[in-house]
Formats: sequence, C-alpha cells, structure tokens
Amino acid sequence: MQSIPASRITHRHIEVFRAVMTAGSATGAADLLHSSQPTVSRELARLESLLGYALFERVQGRLRANARALVLWDEVQRSWQGLERVVDRAVTLGRDGAVQLSVLCLPALAHALLPGAAGRLLRARPQTQLSVTPQESPLLEEWMSAQRFDVGLSEQTTAPPGTRAEVLLTLDEVAVVPAGHALAQRSVLLPQDFAGQPFVSLSADDPYRRQIDACFEQAGVSRPLRVETHSAAAVCAMVQHGLGVAIVNPLTALAEADERLVLRRLAFSIPFSVAALLPLYRPPLPEVAPMLQALREEAASVTARLMLPI
Repeated sequence: MQSIPASRITHRHIEVFRAVMTAGSATGAADLLHSSQPTVSRELARLESLLGYALFERVQGRLRANARALVLWDEVQRSWQGLERVVDRAVTLGRDGAVQLSVLCLPALAHALLPGAAGRLLRARPQTQLSVTPQESPLLEEWMSAQRFDVGLSEQTTAPPGTRAEVLLTLDEVAVVPAGHALAQRSVLLPQDFAGQPFVSLSADDPYRRQIDACFEQAGVSRPLRVETHSAAAVCAMVQHGLGVAIVNPLTALAEADERLVLRRLAFSIPFSVAALLPLYRPPLPEVAPMLQALREEAASVTARLMLPI
C-alpha cells in the first residue's frame, strides 16, 4: 500500500475509526454516525490509504482489528475522553450558578485547613463545584506561576512570579505527644524536655525539619530519631501509636488530636504561615472572592482554637 502524507487525515477519519471500533462493524458504525455502510467503508479505506497500512483484517465479510488498530484505539480513547471533559466543562459553564473552582494546595492543607473553608463556601453557594489538587513545593509555586489554578494554598508567604499572596494565618509549630506520656502533663515544652525522648521526625529535606534540628542543636539536646516521614499526618499517626514525640504544624496537629494524641505549645518559636496565592493573569471566576473569604474565616477559627488554653 502506497503511503500518503498523514497530514491529510481529518477528524472525520478518526471519528469513523472510533465508530467502527465501538460498534464492531461498518454497519453498526454507520448507525452510530447516522450514515451509510458504504460511506463508512469508503472513509475507513481512505484512512488506511493515508496511513499506509491496514487497520483491519477482512474475515468473511467482517472487520477484525489488528495490533496497530488496537494501539491506535487506546490513543483515540484517551483523546476522546479529553474532548468529552472539554464538552462537559463547556456545558457546565452554561448553567446558571454552576462554577468549578480549581484549588491547588499542599497536601497538609488539603487535610487540615481547606475542608473547613470548603464547607463554609459550599454551604453558602451550593451550586459551586471544587476541584482540589494536592501538590508539594516547589511544583505548587511553579504551577501557580503558570496560571493553571484559580487559588493556591502555600506555606510560602512570598508571592511566586505571576501571582499575588495573601497571608491567611501565622502561628508556631507545636509538639504532639501520646496522651499518656509524661510530657502531656506540661502545657509548654522546653527544648530540654525532649532530651532522650524517642522522636518522630519529618524527612531530612523538609525545611521545618532543618529548623527543628537547629533549635535542638543550639540547645545541646539530643533526641533518638526513631522514625522519619515526609507527611505531618503520618508523623501524628506514629505518635498516636506510641512511637515517640514530635513537632509538626499546628493545623495538622489540631486535625489529628484525639484521645491518643495531644498537642502542646513550645517555649521556642518555629514559625508556620499559610498564604493564599492568586494568579495575576488568569481571569478570576466570581467564586474566587467567596473562596478567599471562606479561607479567612476558617483560618481565624483555627487560630482562635489554638489560642485556647491547652
């Protein structure tokens, strides 16, 4: 079969191929396309001619997809699903009050701050839809700079290029200890209180881990590092199971506090902040302002809870 430039392949050819694969026959494809069987067969033959190879075997008048057709079918399916998402999005935008707000945030904030703010927003505006994507730094800041999301939530208070930042809260890291632990009897913990205590730590490349280690090094305090992990929620889970004590961000500590885990203030400061990032060049949806207000209210509520006596 002589090859003809593939650039002459049209969307119609792919549509015919998809219909044949879906229906299993040219006759069935014709029904799907509201066309005729000879037209479908002609368009399919034209596609094969343009590609320079066959996609189907003709066995007793029936079409049987070959290996190349199956590989192409996988690609067509992925592309069609993307098109269907675009169509669904276009239809949704035409409904009164139906808005999907895309939020990019650190995993810890998706767990501890955003759910409360989302609840506030959706109770006030039930038609709103939220798409939440957890991502770690520095990809989070890079994606916000690329204008890919409506709102971002970061622990960095300096706005990445192409964004503006609004600080929502500034607190301190806190200690988390097993409920029955001796340190749970104290309301404020000194560096020396951790001496010799098995410690559950954040991973070595975590910026808070570096600050925590520096504080204990400066105080001359040694802690047996029993477990380390990337996730503050995982740190809390280890503490709940009695594997040691730890220092984590106050939002995660508050979310995880229960009958097995208590949080305690520190006599030294390891600052923790949360900022909302807003893209400068992405047209703002009407729901961005209400989302920001919900985040402010939730941040104020969390701050008030953490200021209560422990």
